Amino acid sequence: MRVGPAGWAYPDWEGRVYPDYKAPGFHPLAMLARLFDCIEINSTFYALPRADHATRWVELVQANPELVFTAKLHRDFTHVDGQTFEQRLPQLEQAARSFLSGLEPLRSARRLRAVLVQFSAGFLHGKSEVRRLGRIRSWLDGLPLVVELRHESWFQPPALASLRGLGYSLAYLDLPPAWNHPPAWHEPTGRIGYLRLHGRNEQEWFRPEAGRDQRYNYLYRRPELTAIAERARRIEQGHEESMLVTNNHFGGRAVANALELLYLLRGERQPVPAELLEAYPRLATIAKEGGQGGLFR
Repeated sequence: MRVGPAGWAYPDWEGRVYPDYKAPGFHPLAMLARLFDCIEINSTFYALPRADHATRWVELVQANPELVFTAKLHRDFTHVDGQTFEQRLPQLEQAARSFLSGLEPLRSARRLRAVLVQFSAGFLHGKSEVRRLGRIRSWLDGLPLVVELRHESWFQPPALASLRGLGYSLAYLDLPPAWNHPPAWHEPTGRIGYLRLHGRNEQEWFRPEAGRDQRYNYLYRRPELTAIAERARRIEQGHEESMLVTNNHFGGRAVANALELLYLLRGERQPVPAELLEAYPRLATIAKEGGQGGLFR
């Protein structure tokens, strides 16, 4: 089970995950590559990837040969209504080619493990929705695809069969509880087990005015993490390859919880950045002793 955070470019991580004083040549991605063996790229959701950026990402993680990336598919494919999607098919097909081209350096370096196709809770199972997934699959043929679906209608036998037939691995999610949210467990649909943690901030998650940082502002408690680790082990047993991604990013909480989960899953103390330890003192119980160049406590 590979473990790591979603993204690395957050202003609120400064001074909390990353040091205020940075040595020459410091880069957040290179630092995270010393901590984790999986990082989800979320910038590709907002802008199509560029090959020169992907080449740079490969260079920055050279120190960790075990690290792999996953990348979120651009929102133009997933966060428009069905009519708009159908009207823009030629443009989207071209965008898919650009998406593939931009990620090619990661593929060539064998660093890209999957593309995450993420939909909102308003994307319900239906014929046109399955057709959309089929088009995305045809455009991204050859890439391992993980689909994140937040409505329970996709977790019934007919929908699961459709996803299995299209070759999607259906993500496992941890979300604030709601009647229409996915179940904690479902039968595997593909070779990749992908567990994504969004936090359980019920108060903000369902508030229409809440922003991204407010919704994902949640620090998992130790008993919750213990249960998640057990769930991760079950997912790992049912798939050829598995990843656990923490998306409760606000204030570096995704990094803190990811390190705690690594400790629970592997039984080994983890290197904890000094700033993160200061922000979350409970990490002292899982932190390695000593340090490397003052980076870890």
